[in-house]
Amino acid sequence: MSKATMTAAEPEIIWKDRKHHMWFPLSFDRYRVSQDRLYTEKGFFSSTYDELLLYRVIDLKLRRNLLQKIFGTGSVTICTKADTDHEIVLKNIKRPLAVKNLISELVETARDKKRVVGKEFFSMEGGSHTDIDGSLFGDDPDIELSGAYDDGDMDE
Repeated sequence: MSKATMTAAEPEIIWKDRKHHMWFPLSFDRYRVSQDRLYTEKGFFSSTYDELLLYRVIDLKLRRNLLQKIFGTGSVTICTKADTDHEIVLKNIKRPLAVKNLISELVETARDKKRVVGKEFFSMEGGSHTDIDGSLFGDDPDIELSGAYDDGDMDE
């Protein structure tokens, strides 16, 4: 395989960093973000490579303790609707607020591109839609289901 072929298949990396100790990037944990994916690589002797589609991100959180503030680092926690890891932490990265904002914008762009809306992340229980507080829409007799949910068994 030629070098030109290999680079054409690789995604354009928008941001990359690695876990820092104080302000030194002395770690084998590396993070990369492309237009629609987050890549994590951990380990030296035994490595783990993970890839997350950004449209599956539910929430982002930034955490900075005193030492992180002093050294200009922070940790961004990414809550996902993935099958494996439900929480990914980008530990001790530089400029964490800018990274969190970048990922947030990329998540919205990826959702728009895939036409994914937030309601698709809520689970289904017993054929009824689950509200944020856990109550079921289908359990309320005052709520009528639209024709899209009509199974045809209702009496007219």
